[in-house]
Amino acid sequence: MSKKDCIAMLLAGGEGRRLSPLTNNLAKPAVPFGGEYRIIDFPLSNCANSGIHTVGVLTQYASESLHTHIGGGEPWGLYGSDADGVSLLAASPEDPCGYLGTADAIYKNLSFIDDHNPDDVLILSGDHIYSMDYRKLRDVHTASGADATVSVMEVPLAEAHRFGIVGVDESMRIVNFVEKPTKPQSTLASMGIYIFKWSYLRKMLIEDSENPKSSHDFGKDIIPRMLRLDGKLYAYPFEGYWRDVGTVDSLWEAHMDLLEQDMEPHLEPDPHAWQTYSRDQYMGSGRSPISRTDEHDSSLSHWNNAVLGDVQRTVVFYGVQVAEGSVVANSVLMPNVKIGRDVHVAYAIIGEGAIIKDGTRIEGSIGKIEVIAPHAVIEGSAFAPSTALNIQQT
Repeated sequence: MSKKDCIAMLLAGGEGRRLSPLTNNLAKPAVPFGGEYRIIDFPLSNCANSGIHTVGVLTQYASESLHTHIGGGEPWGLYGSDADGVSLLAASPEDPCGYLGTADAIYKNLSFIDDHNPDDVLILSGDHIYSMDYRKLRDVHTASGADATVSVMEVPLAEAHRFGIVGVDESMRIVNFVEKPTKPQSTLASMGIYIFKWSYLRKMLIEDSENPKSSHDFGKDIIPRMLRLDGKLYAYPFEGYWRDVGTVDSLWEAHMDLLEQDMEPHLEPDPHAWQTYSRDQYMGSGRSPISRTDEHDSSLSHWNNAVLGDVQRTVVFYGVQVAEGSVVANSVLMPNVKIGRDVHVAYAIIGEGAIIKDGTRIEGSIGKIEVIAPHAVIEGSAFAPSTALNIQQT
């Protein structure tokens, strides 16, 4: 197999408990996003647009949903010979522990990476919404001679405790790294996007696998140990749009971000050269699948739906039906949702295929977003927190 300059390993095995019930039977990266996509479409499209055509996708929880969506990688142009394309790397059924952490997942696929013999390995997360040209990251990494380069961005101090926080010197060399500190000393946060010299990372992964006290995690173990051993680590500042959508609130907020008029350049910097691809069943229709609507106030709506009610500041996926007399505001209606007559929905995420019967009221609030499970049948009322719903699973 020919040598590769750089390959990507995409971590997509997380259970996604904080997105429950949307992830009860669905891998977190397979959760629908933005009216026409799945979350994993963004890093996969970034790879395709950045000229990285060898991608290993590491799956574990509810992996069938991801395997079905990704398939052979055709929508992203990631298919072909063994040396190029997307490879689905599920945790081995013979290993009762599965992948023990992000670093362990890479360690258990050493042979896959070795087969491609890359100079560098790009480590990505499957639950982030952003557009990034990874070539720019690799150019900085190569020019600095770094062992590892961590993509970072500024975050509000009040949110810094949720991230790995990076301290740097004047040359952007990393001098300290603390995973989710209780008292952050910096607002420079790791985005969970790393590029490593493969020879260096390989050695570190093997040593980490032999440490019984390790949690086998990049942020908690690998990066801090590299710094303790005086590894040459640099930070790469990213200034575009980026969101970790691993919680209900952050997923809802990211959808609301899409409703802002200035969002398109951040998610698709050059619509002629940079596209987000998906296995959407309507992508080949010749129509733009998702668009803003004047008819439904400040909403984003897929063309293939039947909305007769009043929809305000809402993202509407394909196959959605909203009957007359219903009002939906500040919400997300995932694929194939059916909303009956005289329904009121506010500050909610309605899961794929859910049915909301006539006269139902579902009312959340900012910070208490109501979530309806995929394929649930709902009748009654809900005011966050949920108390009065009659819920059936179909």
